Amino acid sequence: MKSIHINDINGFSIGQKEDPEGHTGCTVILCENGAVAGVDVRGGAPGTRETDLLQSENLVQEVHGIFLAGGSAFGLDVGSGVMKFLEENDVGFDVRVTRVPIVPGAILFDLIEGRANIRPDKEMGYRASEIAWKIPGFKAGNYGAGAGAAVGKALGRKHSMKGGIGSCAYSVGDLKVGAVVAVNCFGDVVDPNTGEVIAGLQNAGRFLNTEEQIINRIDQSQTNRFRENTTIGAVLTNAKLHKSEANKLSSIAHDGLARTIRPSHTFIDGDTLFTLATGGVECDLNALSALANKVVEKAVINAVKSAASQNDLVSASDILKKR
Repeated sequence: MKSIHINDINGFSIGQKEDPEGHTGCTVILCENGAVAGVDVRGGAPGTRETDLLQSENLVQEVHGIFLAGGSAFGLDVGSGVMKFLEENDVGFDVRVTRVPIVPGAILFDLIEGRANIRPDKEMGYRASEIAWKIPGFKAGNYGAGAGAAVGKALGRKHSMKGGIGSCAYSVGDLKVGAVVAVNCFGDVVDPNTGEVIAGLQNAGRFLNTEEQIINRIDQSQTNRFRENTTIGAVLTNAKLHKSEANKLSSIAHDGLARTIRPSHTFIDGDTLFTLATGGVECDLNALSALANKVVEKAVINAVKSAASQNDLVSASDILKKR
């Protein structure tokens, strides 16, 4: 197994765009030749677009891109910009009179990090698509959908930390598997190798353990008053998959979130993972599932370790420097 860059997985191109004043942004992943796609939505408060068509029994087999965005439900407008760009470049599902780009997506809540009236929109989705098409690349941390992300919110923003977006990818022979994940979770981020919290609920740099805090308050209040959450991402691979297998892989890959985010998949997270597969490489599905979990885990860790402190949200790197 060899570590590679997420941009090394053929068939995909990534573009990111942010608004520095709004502290929000979007990440677009294009696959102009199409990719078999699946999705699994685990959180209790999701914001998604075109996920129903990815159900195994439905007609469309391939997508032409996905997007991950901030802005809460407003951010779903990013998909219109991606569609506009792809249609202009003759990419999409052929319906004879035109081509209809298939572009599912998911959003996270970051409206309180900058100006609430500035959020990812159609124009930002179009610009991110231009970047993906012409100068594809990926930056971890405060970029794209991670621009306004935060983690550890059980006691309010004062005790939260900066989240972000991250990636990880590996190759095993001809097979390539990677993940891009924007981490904006209610819970803490835990390094599964050590069991230590590296980002989350904290007070003056001391981690407070979200699960313990909310369990101790079980009869005092409803934690659903903190709705500024959700972790979203995608597994990218050149494996040969059927649509049903892509859906199952998305489901299994959520184990990578559960291993690194505690608690995960809560009533107030909209945790959503896509799988995109360009095909061509036959492989064992169980081994592929294990690898998908691994890249999701490491993408989560990469996201918070790459994040930089922003406004009054301290980053994991700044806290760890002081230890």
